[in-house]
Amino acid sequence: MEDNSKASVVKKLQAVKQKNGKSYSQLAEETGLTNVYVAQLLKRQAQLKPQTAPKLRAALPDLTDDLLEEMMRPPLRSYDPHLIQEPTVYRLNEAVMHFGESIKEIINEEFGDGIMSAIDFYCSVDKVKGVDGKDRVVVTFDGKYLPYSEQKSEHMVSRQTPHRN
Repeated sequence: MEDNSKASVVKKLQAVKQKNGKSYSQLAEETGLTNVYVAQLLKRQAQLKPQTAPKLRAALPDLTDDLLEEMMRPPLRSYDPHLIQEPTVYRLNEAVMHFGESIKEIINEEFGDGIMSAIDFYCSVDKVKGVDGKDRVVVTFDGKYLPYSEQKSEHMVSRQTPHRN
């Protein structure tokens, strides 16, 4: 019986990427996706949409029908709690924790009482040269603004009396 666990599928997807030799940014350019979203697809952290599947297959010809079908199923989005120990992930978390309160205040000033969606969300990683000529990492979080709602009883559909004919 074939192992279709998430770890097994991710291992197969990573092998296809490695065999192909393209970077996430190259795959993103060929598919019209962000580089982070391509990585999410190949880590089974995002669902491959049917209209994108032909583009991904063209970019990664070794993707099998079985792998493509698996990628089109809703994934079990998860993370390894030990991942925080990986230095890059730790530093990203540290940066958000350090700047988070100020970012929150600016969101509230600019938009009002609300949050940035992590579902209607785009993310990319780019490489730029700094003013000193050294490489710099640019991580872009581009999330939809979601205002908090005032919770009025009259707007709570579950409490409304159904109309009968």
